[in-house]
Amino acid sequence: MNSRLVVVSVLLMMMVSLLAFSPVEADGVVVNNNAQHASLLDKIDCGGACTARCRLSSRPRLCKRACGTCCQRCSCVPPGTAGNYDVCPCYASLTTHGGRRKCP
Repeated sequence: MNSRLVVVSVLLMMMVSLLAFSPVEADGVVVNNNAQHASLLDKIDCGGACTARCRLSSRPRLCKRACGTCCQRCSCVPPGTAGNYDVCPCYASLTTHGGRRKCP
């Protein structure tokens, strides 16, 4: 009986310590109490953004496909038809297996 009490109390203390010291699963969550300000994690219209980005491309279908993939992953497309990668570092950091930039 005494050993059962010890085992139960040890298990109870372990459960409490796990609950007390477990990390909070809130990474990447932006709390926006003011609805007027857009969050960085808001979804953007990737189709429209990529159409604008690829409008001068010599291969628009390939450009839109690559841009769409990058936009889905980063929720960001740099303005203009080329360059401006500093506006969206995630978009600029995606590369192909060969080390070339994936995103147009």
